[in-house]
Amino acid sequence: MTRLAAAPEAVRAAAALLSDAERDRARRFAFDRDARRFILARACLRELLAVRLGVRAEAVEFEYGAYGKPALARRFADSDLSFNVSHCDDVAAYAFSYGHAVGIDVEAVREISDADDIAARHFSRCENETYRTLKPSERPLGFFNCWTRKEAFVKALGEGLSMPLDGFDVTLAPGEPARVLRIANTPGDSGWWLESLSPAVGYVLAIASQGYAAA
Repeated sequence: MTRLAAAPEAVRAAAALLSDAERDRARRFAFDRDARRFILARACLRELLAVRLGVRAEAVEFEYGAYGKPALARRFADSDLSFNVSHCDDVAAYAFSYGHAVGIDVEAVREISDADDIAARHFSRCENETYRTLKPSERPLGFFNCWTRKEAFVKALGEGLSMPLDGFDVTLAPGEPARVLRIANTPGDSGWWLESLSPAVGYVLAIASQGYAAA
């Protein structure tokens, strides 16, 4: 995890690590704050990947799947390295895995006025039953436990929302270990590993990986 806040000279140094396409993307942001966060997050990703690949950060190349999930370019295929990134406010979180798909999501735990309605629309029946049993004070964390775990799982799949959010079950109760309980009509985790933690006060993070813990 990294904080996406830095002095102007550090942002300029980070931008120098980006590709021309990435710098163009940064310039298209409507707000300078969002451009800075993108630059710092992408530069940090490049540096983390560079260490694992044994190349310079500027030499890292990306390609994108049909649903926009970034991956390493084909020339790095022999590394068998997968990664995923999530941003929330000025926090960026990264996950890496060798030989297995990986997804990550981070959110600030907060009260949302329509959280119950969102849960009713997007959580599965089993998840909703658990969510409704939580005390009011536990519901914000329960909501974001569920949301981040589901987002991490879907991002690991890399297929957008072709897997409906209510098409699988995850645990969500505060204090309960993160697990995939069902995928489609098949009970059990089907080989998926799920982890949840708090990377900073007021935030919750989930990582999903198929078959093995993320690096």
